[in-house]
This record gives sequence, C-alpha cells and structure tokens, in this order.
Amino acid sequence: MRIAQIANFYGPSSGGIRTLMHHLGAGYVAAGHESFLVVPGDRFERLDTPYGCVITLPSSLIPGSGGYRAILDVGRVCTVLDEIRPDRIEVSDRLTLRSLGWWARAHGIPSLMWAHERVDGVLDTWLPGPWPTRRMADGWNRSTARRFDRVVCSTRFASEEFERINCSTVTRVPLGVDLAMFHPERRDERLRQSLLGGDAQSLIMMCSRLSREKRPELAIRAVQALTVDAAEGLRPRLVVLGTGPLEERLRSVSVGLPVTFLGHISERERMADLLASADALIAPGPIETFGLAALEGLASGTAVIASAAGALSEIVTAQCGRLADGTAESFAQALREVLAMPVEGRSRAARHRACEFPWSRTVESMLTLHGLQDLPALDCG
Repeated sequence: MRIAQIANFYGPSSGGIRTLMHHLGAGYVAAGHESFLVVPGDRFERLDTPYGCVITLPSSLIPGSGGYRAILDVGRVCTVLDEIRPDRIEVSDRLTLRSLGWWARAHGIPSLMWAHERVDGVLDTWLPGPWPTRRMADGWNRSTARRFDRVVCSTRFASEEFERINCSTVTRVPLGVDLAMFHPERRDERLRQSLLGGDAQSLIMMCSRLSREKRPELAIRAVQALTVDAAEGLRPRLVVLGTGPLEERLRSVSVGLPVTFLGHISERERMADLLASADALIAPGPIETFGLAALEGLASGTAVIASAAGALSEIVTAQCGRLADGTAESFAQALREVLAMPVEGRSRAARHRACEFPWSRTVESMLTLHGLQDLPALDCG
C-alpha cells in the first residue's frame, strides 16, 4: 500500500508534526508499505529517506510565524498525488489543505485528518473580546469533518471539540516517544553544571515554540517568583529551548533574571542530553493537544510541570510532575513541589509513565485505522 502524509507547518525548526510524520513514515516502511510525505518548503525537492519519499513543494512564508510555510497551491498537491497514486492519505492541516478530503473521496481513496490543534483555543488566543469563537470553531470543524472519512485526535482534550458537534468519525490515537533516544542515562552532570552557571541550584527547562498560544512568559515569571523568594534556597536557572516570534520580547523581559536562551536545537541527541540533565521541564501552553516535548522530558526521567487546561493533564501524574493553572504563581508553586520530591522517585515515575507511549503503538493504531493491520490498539470512545 502507498500511504501519503500531507502537511503544512513542517520545517527545520518545527516540532510535533514533523516528528509524528517521520515516525509514522518509518513505521509504514518497516511494515512493508510505501511512504510519501508532501510538505512545504522554499523549493521543489524530492528526497528518499528512511521514513519515505519526501516531496517538498515551493510554499509561502506565513507572516509573523517565525519561518513556517503553508502550501497555498492545492492544485499542485493534487498533481503530485495523481503522480504517486496513494492508497491512503493523511492530512495534517486544517487551513489550506482541507479540500484534499474531497479529492480523496472523488478518487475513491480513504482519507483522514489529524487534528493537531484546538480551533476554539486558537481563535480564543488570536481573537480576544466578544467574538463567538465557539460557534465559529464548531462551524469550521463540521465543515472539516465532512470532507474526511476519519478525524484523528491524540487525546480527549483534542477530541472534545469534535465530540461537541457530535462528530461520529473521530478516533483517538495517542502519539509516542522515542524511548531509546530519550533516556535518563543521558543525564550529563558536567552539562548540567555548565548550564547552571555560578550560583544556580535547580535547572529548569522549557522546550517550546515562543509564540502567543504557548504562553512562554509564564515560565519566565514563575522562575522570577522563585528567584525573588531567595529564602527558599531553590536558586533556579531557566533554560529556554526554541525560537519564535516572541523571542526578542522574551529576551528583553528576562534581562537580569536567571534565564538562558539556547534557540532551536536541531540535533536530537543534543536535545536528549539537555532534557535528561534538567531537574524539571515546564510546559505552560494551555491549548496543547498532546505535548511531545513534555513526553520526551518524561522519557528522559525529568518531571514535568504543565498547564492543567490542556492535554498534558491526561499524561502528567502526581508522581511524575504537577499541573498548574494559568498564573505564574501557580507554576512557581508547582515547581516548588516538584523540586521537593525525591529525585530518584520522580525520575523513575517519569520514565515509567513515558514507557506507556511507544511509537510502535501509534504506528499499529494507524495501520489498524487504515485497515492494514488487525490489532486492538484504537480508542474510539
């Protein structure tokens, strides 16, 4: 079988979508299928990789996105699909590529759409004020769901807005983590000390795109709150991994605070070393529909402090981290509690929780959904 994955927001510095597509592609190839990835870029390119044939189409830069691109010429995507003649298609986009569902139906090809974000959450973030965001999201989601045979969500949080409109085709497929790459044994005390610097004691990391919907400022303000209360003796150092449109502003407000910006980390080995060497990972985004970076932190044996509003509330337990509401003080208190937990116990619990999410289960679930494997891995509830 030929399985084509088509996406926007895929690029050198992108996170979750790129990681998912690569692991699914590699899994499909290992199962004996042909894998194709159709993605945006600055020029046309066709490249054979371990996760399939990657076809890059010239695409437009999205203003203010920090370098993301979107495919606007859907006709060119259709031309590519006509050439590769897929047996199944997966679309990871809810903006410009929704019409591919109609294309697939016209060609008798089963299709599905990955819901990687909450439309109502995105609208609430970018349209503050008296906008009917829920009604707008419901209308958009009804229109999207009609175009595809299946809507795939990674968590209950992600699927809620489809269940709200009584979508009968929604299926939950949890994402996974590379348990070999992200491992507590990668903890590097010399790396940790070099990042802590002179007098810092607790190494906190945030791995996130620095954009409005991720609420990265909460991590900085939480560390600031701990720094002000020096009597606690925590002496934190926040290391920020990632870039985005808010980076310049965040660097400005961090002047004088124990905050270090390392930018985008492209090498997975380097990222794994950093996550394993941290004392805690903070994930403040309130509309995350899964949180791959946080799961990679857990796999590395690092406790996670996450927003109680998003999907990480389904993953982070009291044994491997804490949940916080949308205030800096709540995140600061969660950090206090996590750093007070026995190190060995919280590390062991974090790793144990992550081991429940291997990529192999995600691949098996998707092959089952495509009718290519008969395994009881799906959650249709």
